[in-house]
Amino acid sequence: MAEPLKNSFGPDVVRRVAWLLTAGWPTDPGGPAPLDEAAFADECLVGFDELELTPRARQIARVMAKFLPSDLGVALAIVKASLSPELAPEVVDSTSSMGSFVYLAHGYLLADWAQHPDIGDHFDAAMAAHYELTQRFTAEFSMRPYLERFEVDTVDRLAQWVNDPSEHVRRCVSECSRPRLPWASRLPAFQHDPTPVLRLLEGLRHDPSEYVRRSVANNLNDIAKDHPHLVIDTAARWWPDASDDERRMIRHALRTLIKAGHPGALAVLGFGADSPAEVAAVRVAPASVQIGGQLRVEIDVCNRSGSVAGALVDIVVHFVKANGSTSPKVFKGAEIALEPSEQRTVTKTISLKQHTTRTHYPGTHAVDALINGTTVTGPSFDVI
Repeated sequence: MAEPLKNSFGPDVVRRVAWLLTAGWPTDPGGPAPLDEAAFADECLVGFDELELTPRARQIARVMAKFLPSDLGVALAIVKASLSPELAPEVVDSTSSMGSFVYLAHGYLLADWAQHPDIGDHFDAAMAAHYELTQRFTAEFSMRPYLERFEVDTVDRLAQWVNDPSEHVRRCVSECSRPRLPWASRLPAFQHDPTPVLRLLEGLRHDPSEYVRRSVANNLNDIAKDHPHLVIDTAARWWPDASDDERRMIRHALRTLIKAGHPGALAVLGFGADSPAEVAAVRVAPASVQIGGQLRVEIDVCNRSGSVAGALVDIVVHFVKANGSTSPKVFKGAEIALEPSEQRTVTKTISLKQHTTRTHYPGTHAVDALINGTTVTGPSFDVI
């Protein structure tokens, strides 16, 4: 059994955070009194063993806020200095397995400070700290409270980061502005009107980094769940002069709409309803499958026309649930181009092993083929 992750985020991380803060602490005679590293660590470690990973980091953040100078400008300067580039090689000692997670508490602290009554006077300093943080750990979560409280100023800052030399900074532009970022609260303003986000993504559409483009695709996929027409319009505009890498990004951005058979999304990729490609046959084998076994699905696709036909072929299995009803799941099939009078077979092997995300139950399961968004009813099979 794997050791709990929190065990790798132990007292050594607390001591390393204290060391980082001391390294960033001002040394001028008129500055704040030095950090008492021992007292800082002692307070961080109160009840530490009983806490899980996230509460441990949040506790460290609260203690950081307590021990840092009360002047928010000075405190932000210390936090930024503790993230300085020259410290990066010394961030984690050889006994730590958490790597950049040593900065987890920094993120929570910066997020909390978004609600500080004086943060408006120190917005630039907060952004500067985030700029350093995102190149060492992640700032996608701690930036979101600033987008909520200072939307215009924060979006303007993100627009400046679009052309930054660091791919981590550019990715932060897209990732922190996702309306439905997983494991984070949603951004209702951007769910209602994603126009500011789309303007940012325009600046990243030709980004050379796959790391950034993947985030752009995920952001567009988020937006598509609330405003499919806006994403389809964007994808249709980007598609004609997109590189192969950029077209992969667009396909990934449209994945939810494609699974739903949205005709506009299919048309962007060249799989419109006017394609002459059609399903000739759907087969499943075996007819009865034990839980834990495998099912093979074969779909014959043909083109009876005199021109090339594009076909996006997926498989839908209607899995039986515990109460006897069914729930459809779409499996990726293939994207193919059929020459005139050509026929091809798309095959897919589907596992019926029990998974944490899908539990199998006995009963009759229906199988459908999806071709360019159109459903073709197929045969059924029994799970026993």
